[in-house]
Amino acid sequence: MLPQQKENRELELIPVYLLLSMWGGKKRLYSAIKFILYTAGGSVFLLLGVLGIGLYGSNEPILNFETSANQSYPVALEIIFYIGFFVAFAVKSPIIPLHTWLPDTHGEAHYLYASSWNFIKNGSVWFVSTIQIIYAASTSSGQRNLKKRIAYSSVSHMGFIIIGIGSITDTGLNGAILQIISHGFLGAALFFLAGTSYDRIRLVYLDEMGGIAIPMPKIFTMFSIFSMASLALPGMSGFVSELIVFFGIITSQKF
Repeated sequence: MLPQQKENRELELIPVYLLLSMWGGKKRLYSAIKFILYTAGGSVFLLLGVLGIGLYGSNEPILNFETSANQSYPVALEIIFYIGFFVAFAVKSPIIPLHTWLPDTHGEAHYLYASSWNFIKNGSVWFVSTIQIIYAASTSSGQRNLKKRIAYSSVSHMGFIIIGIGSITDTGLNGAILQIISHGFLGAALFFLAGTSYDRIRLVYLDEMGGIAIPMPKIFTMFSIFSMASLALPGMSGFVSELIVFFGIITSQKF
């Protein structure tokens, strides 16, 4: 049911806001307020879209997703619904230019928060996704803050997910789902290790973290392995998922 899916999803916002505002870094209040404004604002678009679809053409709300999806709507109303859902999911995934809350949130917290599953039902355009991959990857390489570097690389990986879904092929969709699972594990592991390193040495800037393999050899080894997997080293999950996404693109009728 649409309202149940939305309610369960939005219940995460409050505890994440409290965790960030109470146990985040030096800019935790700024990051927490930015996080709640962006994500709650996206939720407003989502709520309006859900209510609009459920209430259209009926005296009683139709809150079944399958029934609502198969119903006929005027073209103008479909465009409005699409824009509303696109903005909501663009904030929550995120995609550029509505991504700026994510690096700040990750830069001050020790957890991973993303919602790419939303785009399984919404799709997106390849052009924006390609720009996102290149822009976020380029921005990531220029970050001094380790957690912000991981956060921007996360935004870049979201571009592959959206491209895979946008290919509208079974292969592309399977690659996108595998990328979601792979990046979920790898991103969480990288942020956990970054937070663990900070708790031990109180350093988060890369130019100050030289030689950590000596005091923390196990953390360094695990971080190196997960980083290579995130960079899509052949044979690892990141490589497999992105390769399947590319196969989905070249076999798509839109290519």
